[in-house]
Amino acid sequence: MRKLAIGLAAAAALGAGAAHAASGEEIYKQVCFACHATGAAGAPKVGDKAAWAPRIAQGMDTLVQRAMNGFNAMPPKGTCGQCSEADIRAVVEYMVSQSK
Repeated sequence: MRKLAIGLAAAAALGAGAAHAASGEEIYKQVCFACHATGAAGAPKVGDKAAWAPRIAQGMDTLVQRAMNGFNAMPPKGTCGQCSEADIRAVVEYMVSQSK
């Protein structure tokens, strides 16, 4: 019974609005992975140091604002409509940390 309760609590945490409490890595795995793991629509692949270097050089604030507002083929918030600016910053920081 305890395992069921824990499982239900975990499932509820991943429901709508859960992105607010999720880490950058969790948001990446739920939302950003589709494009940033495959390079879809020209998205820089996480871990591709050469692709990320010029982006990282622009600064974290620029990267976060582009993620918030959309840039080139990337839609605003990368389709994570419920994500706050803090959530977007966390996921950008995660992707940058994996791409240095």
